[in-house]
Amino acid sequence: MLPTLFARAPHVDAGLHAAPGGAGGGRRTGWDAVELRRIDFLRAREAGKTDGDVSGWVKASGLAVACVGVEMGWLHAEGQERARLLGVFAESCATAKAFGCPRVMSAVGPGQGDLAASAASVREAAGIAQAIGVRLAFEFAHSAAQLNTLARMRELLARAGHPGVGLLLDTYHIVRSGGTAREVEDVAPSEITYVQFSDVPPGALRRRSTRGASRAQAQWRGEEARPVCGR
Repeated sequence: MLPTLFARAPHVDAGLHAAPGGAGGGRRTGWDAVELRRIDFLRAREAGKTDGDVSGWVKASGLAVACVGVEMGWLHAEGQERARLLGVFAESCATAKAFGCPRVMSAVGPGQGDLAASAASVREAAGIAQAIGVRLAFEFAHSAAQLNTLARMRELLARAGHPGVGLLLDTYHIVRSGGTAREVEDVAPSEITYVQFSDVPPGALRRRSTRGASRAQAQWRGEEARPVCGR
């Protein structure tokens, strides 16, 4: 099955005063779906709203839910904090399932660790997702201490070897990490759970020290543009 591609589905921003109309705005501007981040639910709670209110706003908009975000940090967490984060993880999986959304997404979060231990951590999280009926889309970040390239994330997921998890590919992080179009072409569709098509800020490669910047600029041609199909 091919991964779902959304060109950066809008967030709900559920804790803001505009939240009841936020998702509807997505429909008016031509979006097919929204992403629900963990922080959207937390902001709603801080504003005195409930998770049911958030669900109601989204369902009233008529938009599908593309992906539901979990709280990051579970990969290297231990003890009580890991138990808490995996509880939140399961809660987000159940939310996605209730929306008819087949996936949740997670960034790698802080820290780094042994590959074998990380793979075991991923297997546990993926097992939770699979048991609830969704799949985890796991995203590398160019700024992460360890899992900061597509190759490193692929290595981890291959070691984990669990069908309940796949790649979340974000074009922003691919470019900022020095990734190339050829590296993406090498990824089998079965490895991918979710794709985010995001812009790289103009001048980002010039202003910041970016891993493999010269190679990225050679592969993703254009003036401050990196076409996904570019060579």
